[in-house]
Amino acid sequence: MFDTALFSESKARLDKLQIAAVCGLMAVGALFVFSATMVSEAAAGAPLSSQLWFRQIIWYVLGISGAIALCFIDYRTMSRWSFVIYWATILLLVAVLIPGLGSVRFNARRWFDLKVFQLQPSEFAKLAFILAQAHFLSRPIEEVRRPSTFWKAIGLTMLPFVLILKEPDLGSALVLLPTGLVMLFVAGTPRKYLVRLGVGVAALAALFLVDVLFSPPGWWQLKLQDYQRQRLLVYFGADFAPANASPEEKARARQVQRAKSYQVEQAAISVGCGGFLGKGWRKGTQTALGFLPPGAAHNDFIFSVIAEEKGFVGSLIVLTLYGAILFTGLRIAGQARDRLGKLMAVGVVTLLFSHVFINIGMNIRLVPVTGIPLPLLSYGGSSVLVSLIAMGMMQNVYLYRKTY
Repeated sequence: MFDTALFSESKARLDKLQIAAVCGLMAVGALFVFSATMVSEAAAGAPLSSQLWFRQIIWYVLGISGAIALCFIDYRTMSRWSFVIYWATILLLVAVLIPGLGSVRFNARRWFDLKVFQLQPSEFAKLAFILAQAHFLSRPIEEVRRPSTFWKAIGLTMLPFVLILKEPDLGSALVLLPTGLVMLFVAGTPRKYLVRLGVGVAALAALFLVDVLFSPPGWWQLKLQDYQRQRLLVYFGADFAPANASPEEKARARQVQRAKSYQVEQAAISVGCGGFLGKGWRKGTQTALGFLPPGAAHNDFIFSVIAEEKGFVGSLIVLTLYGAILFTGLRIAGQARDRLGKLMAVGVVTLLFSHVFINIGMNIRLVPVTGIPLPLLSYGGSSVLVSLIAMGMMQNVYLYRKTY
């Protein structure tokens, strides 16, 4: 189970390029969480333990410790416990929905209040899903091609998807879909199954958008939170007021629409006004003057802070660091010793790419706002821990790639 000799063998060295990219992102994350939160004298005068940049560093240390510990256990040993871990996270996802157990913030019940920090089980459920799905699909290819295997794999995906959507947390739920589909493709699932599934999902998405954008208020059937519907209306530039609304109703709707689109517009302005080299670290006016809301600058919109202060060059550096992680992740998948390792690495890569694409996309108005963190850069304990543990999973596959 434990094999420390692996760390001294040349054939089993860790992927240093990926580790360097992860360290680079953590350095950028700490610097810009500091910049985004230390914009007032009150913040600067707060105790060190209350300052978010310092807490972020603590999460980095804890996450690195978890990733290192993970590397001492062969991933095949972990996979034997995959369904125990999967069902444990499912129980947590159910428990967090129970009033009195899960805490409510921003009209969502996603966290357990542990006093020291807020535990978000949906973040850990993503990794548990990857581990369980990889274990399930690593069976012989003849079994993977059976319809029953395909539908069971879909069930493994949809169970956490539905529970996370119930919180509601649309962004975290959505990233499970591309992760599961890519793992199915890599596992060797017949293409006709995936094509039919893709067509079905596209049809449902089209009906969903028609319902959101064009159905009269009296015909509204889908159970969406108001803020979720408003985010979609803002993204598509649709009017909040129905066509038959009175002038007073239209005026009120325009006020709501301006308020709901304010954050997205300010994020886009932050990205645009950074120019080529940016305004300089801690010199971004969008954050300092409060145009980019302080409650979001260090979380969902940390990329906008980086883009304003370090411009195109800083943004390119961030994208390059993510690109290095994704490239090395695919290389690790290609060098894995078995299907299990390949599926684990591919699952982690797809999950991280989905996070990066959605978060940066919403900062530049490419996708709707979903409230999903940018791995290793956005502030957040659960997100940082899971991101670093995911890196540990990939390094584990690389570490044991030639051990039989």
